[in-house]
Amino acid sequence: MTLTQRLNDRGQTLPIYIWLTGTLLFVAFAFFAFAQAASTRNGAQSAADAAALAAAQDARDQLMDRLGVAVGQDDDWLTWLSGRLTVDDGPTAAAQRLAAENDSVVEGGAQQVTRDGHPGFQVAVQTNYTVGNSVIPGTEGMHARAHAIAVIQPRCDFDPNADPKKPVQLNCDGQMVNIDPGHFHTGDLPDASVLFSVHLVE
Repeated sequence: MTLTQRLNDRGQTLPIYIWLTGTLLFVAFAFFAFAQAASTRNGAQSAADAAALAAAQDARDQLMDRLGVAVGQDDDWLTWLSGRLTVDDGPTAAAQRLAAENDSVVEGGAQQVTRDGHPGFQVAVQTNYTVGNSVIPGTEGMHARAHAIAVIQPRCDFDPNADPKKPVQLNCDGQMVNIDPGHFHTGDLPDASVLFSVHLVE
């Protein structure tokens, strides 16, 4: 093979090498863009989960306050143990605080829902940050959205024929809790997590 032929071969190979290098770089940047989008999406889901849990926990706190008032004064106080909710705008405010801590904003407030018979809250969020610049046009203005639902699940069983005016024993997932309406103080109630669990369902 002559020197001229070798130079010609190199001249033909160089454009192919440049094209392959450019293609690989584009693919690498594209994968990076998808990774950016996935990270933003994960951030939105984490914010939604935290916001939904905060909303449900706020509602559980309100439920505990009402239960504490009802025992000894309301003959229907045992029904509060089923997770009956009467809430104000506290759950939405709690959801907004947690979303803000995750650099996101709640869309539409905390919506009260029911899942498998348990009361809860659905929260939708949008990130304040975007996917960012990438080789894919438009990503610099794309925000991620996500939603989550958290429920309040009663943990205690008791005799369905129990007299609400007399001492009642609750079996809260194996932990026994005794409540005597005739000699009751709000501080007699156990921690909220003993009576009700809060967890994500979606």
